[in-house]
Amino acid sequence: MGTHPDPPVEPSKPPATPAVPAPEPSVHVVEDEASRLTRAGALWTALTLGFLVLILLLIFIVQNTEVTKFRFFSLHWELPLGVATLFAAIAGGLVTVAVGMVRIIQLRRVAKKSLKSH
Repeated sequence: MGTHPDPPVEPSKPPATPAVPAPEPSVHVVEDEASRLTRAGALWTALTLGFLVLILLLIFIVQNTEVTKFRFFSLHWELPLGVATLFAAIAGGLVTVAVGMVRIIQLRRVAKKSLKSH
């Protein structure tokens, strides 16, 4: 008794146009092995970034010369805030290096055992 609705009609799609290749660049760049990233280049970049960080840290220390009191258990001392922050950053870096060294030693032991077993 009921009428069935007509199925939805999809809109007609325009005919596909063939893909046109992009024009070749007028300058041909030759990449050789010398132009790729090298260890020396990576080291140079790391040193440059390191010096920039040191310059920013020096500016921070010079601008934060207010003497601050520090207490740790029964120890009491006073240091300029910038110098104290520098010491904290150095201590954090040394802890990071120590943890990394332990991990490297672990990996070397595993690698040595695996070479001996083969």
